[in-house]
Amino acid sequence: MMLTVPQRVRLERFARALVNQDAARIIVPAARPSEGHWFGGGNMISDKKGALYVVGRYRNYGDSRTGLGAGERGKELVIYRSSDGGATWAHLVSWQKPDLDVNGLQVLSIEGSALHWTESGVELFVSTEKAGRDYPQGYEDYMKPGTGIWSIECLKADTVADLKDAPIQTVLHCDDPRWLHVKDPFVMDRFSGDLTLGFCTHPFCWSSSNSGYAVRSAETGDWTAVVYDFFARGFTWDVAITRATAMLSVPRFGAFASGPALTLVFYDGGESMRNMQEHASAHSRPRGFSCEEIGGVAVAAADGVSEIERLSVNEPMFLSPYGWRTSRYVDVLATEGGFYATWQQAQEDYSQPLVMNFVSMAEAKALLS
Repeated sequence: MMLTVPQRVRLERFARALVNQDAARIIVPAARPSEGHWFGGGNMISDKKGALYVVGRYRNYGDSRTGLGAGERGKELVIYRSSDGGATWAHLVSWQKPDLDVNGLQVLSIEGSALHWTESGVELFVSTEKAGRDYPQGYEDYMKPGTGIWSIECLKADTVADLKDAPIQTVLHCDDPRWLHVKDPFVMDRFSGDLTLGFCTHPFCWSSSNSGYAVRSAETGDWTAVVYDFFARGFTWDVAITRATAMLSVPRFGAFASGPALTLVFYDGGESMRNMQEHASAHSRPRGFSCEEIGGVAVAAADGVSEIERLSVNEPMFLSPYGWRTSRYVDVLATEGGFYATWQQAQEDYSQPLVMNFVSMAEAKALLS
């Protein structure tokens, strides 16, 4: 992909306006104002009447990397509804971990999720860590006591509220040690009518975060392709973690009114899976690590998965002013009136509530023109 310099400048300007750390306001606080507690990892959708729905999980303190199952971790999946453009939010429906048990497997923790409208109603993709599956042959000893394997399920219903009692069906799991854990689903409708289901993968050794996708055929309803490594990790601030979280079609304004359609790919990054101790005389900077990732963005072809070019090459683009500077799980909802961006943003108390920012369509046109 060959972007002109003016195009790159406009895309960066648009992305920064969406994920505006100073303009963001908290819409769903963490359960407790302390480190290890957050709400988010989901997305937002709107219905025909203009109501907004946001899904996410409450995560309370606990570290899966220790293998001890300490703490509550991903405790509860919740959908909130707003009828006033996101000014206020009301609880609509929720699931505890046992509610999401499937195929005889016990849910240990709830992670990312995504709502999606269909022709017949609505569906909810959710990822959970489950006990009851073994690591692949030859790698059994890598499975730490008290942990499980992540997979992605889907619930379908006529309305969002009816999802509570919907049956649960596994749509994506993996037995390959390279991509054993699949989690954090997000969705994008393709122009063809097919659906892209993006997700994060971890290897059996849990040493990186990577990005994959699957495609559901609009014609057959079958998942026709699964690609586990479409977005390679970076070389600097995102060398250990490159986890795509959302795709947004670039509006056809200004420098993008003609030519090939493009897609912005928002992603979480980091230099390591654990916090790195810096040398006393080294340049101090946010590095990002597991559970405290920092944010970046790339541009891709219309499908969101090919011809990917990073806009945040050497440094992250999205940093909270607080805590570990954590800014992650970006999602952007495009509506007729503008764009709703949501993400988890670290606070001074090190919690990560879900925050939101709105960019009107007129503002977007000015930023891209």
